[in-house]
Amino acid sequence: MIRYSLVSVVSVIVSQIVLFVAQSFWSARTSNIIAVCVSAVPSYYLNRAWAWGKTGKSHLMKEIVPFWSLALLGLIFSTWAADYAETYAHSHSTSELVTRLIVNGAALGSFGILWVGKFFIFNRLMFAHQPEPTVPAGG
Repeated sequence: MIRYSLVSVVSVIVSQIVLFVAQSFWSARTSNIIAVCVSAVPSYYLNRAWAWGKTGKSHLMKEIVPFWSLALLGLIFSTWAADYAETYAHSHSTSELVTRLIVNGAALGSFGILWVGKFFIFNRLMFAHQPEPTVPAGG
């Protein structure tokens, strides 16, 4: 749980910085897509290697497909939240800084909602340690 949380902190920092900076050039929607794509790659590898101690080749159906499916769910949900927040902020604020902060907060909040569910899916299904089969002594 601690390692998963620390990986999430790294991912959030990367995502939030990229999202904030990207809004200088693109809409909240495009900026969020870029931020999620940039932060998802280190998140996968840090979770796999450090949080769950997996080595070797990734298993397509047990690791890659579930992780990236959940990443896509996070991308969709956070992009909707960022886009909605940008629209809301533009209608209620004239400050570009405030708009960016509202967008970042909405994206962060949407990932917070998904974080707990993803932990259980990753921990119980994808990266759970399976006990080694034991051979009976003298058999």
